[in-house]
Amino acid sequence: MITARDMTAAELAALLHFHAEAGVEWLVEDAPADRFAEFAAEKQARERPAAATTTTAGSGSATAPERRRPEAPQPAPRPVATVAVPDEHAVTEARFAAESARTLDELRTAVEAFGGCNLKTSARSTVFAAGDPASGVMVIGPMPSGDDDREGAAFSGKAGFLLDRMLGAIGLSRETILLSTVIPWRPPGDRPPSAPEAAICRPFIERQIELAEPKAVLLLGNFTARFFFGGTGTIHTLRGEWREIACGSHTVPAIATLHPQELLTAPASKALAWADLQAFRARLGG
Repeated sequence: MITARDMTAAELAALLHFHAEAGVEWLVEDAPADRFAEFAAEKQARERPAAATTTTAGSGSATAPERRRPEAPQPAPRPVATVAVPDEHAVTEARFAAESARTLDELRTAVEAFGGCNLKTSARSTVFAAGDPASGVMVIGPMPSGDDDREGAAFSGKAGFLLDRMLGAIGLSRETILLSTVIPWRPPGDRPPSAPEAAICRPFIERQIELAEPKAVLLLGNFTARFFFGGTGTIHTLRGEWREIACGSHTVPAIATLHPQELLTAPASKALAWADLQAFRARLGG
């Protein structure tokens, strides 16, 4: 059996990353336990009463001395978990941190320093808005993917490559827009964020919109559309319709379309996305 002592730092890091990619967030026990020693102690305890009975029977009136059953070694006390669990207090802290930021750079620093969301504990990177804040154009996706988490940037990998082609088709690029995600940390195993986790992250993305003051926003995917528009509809019922979203003192028109990852798995939907992109380009004027 290979132990941690036999592994290099790089091998340990790779192993931890493998577990994080698989969605493992907690160890079974925080303190190591010597199961071999526990088993040996239990076996010895079971054998002693049998040996004492044999001695009594063989010596007639002799009585074997009573022996105390040894106690199995107790595991070390577990340390108190320090992982922040989403609650109303964390939402208040997130709102205060977001409102205190006067620029996007200050907001980035606030998000990176924020420790009130448990998603941050399993993520490798904090993914924040990138691009040109002065462009007046903002594109928002749901949460970082595994590729995004590794690269530290939104829309990496195949989905990002397709997004680049979608933007290029209407004369835009990720360098000429502001590209961001609703959730700055990748959820374990790419699961959907819980309602409390989304509530904690809401002040940060809304403050990004308020500070950037875009003329129009393009929302990508089911989660993003529901997050801003409300309801439980699918992207097919929420897409293609302009709606106003209010973020602090800034109100901006937004339209939703399919996420690039959805288009990779269902290419037939590209015609719908193309219609939404054309509507978005027309709203920008040109």
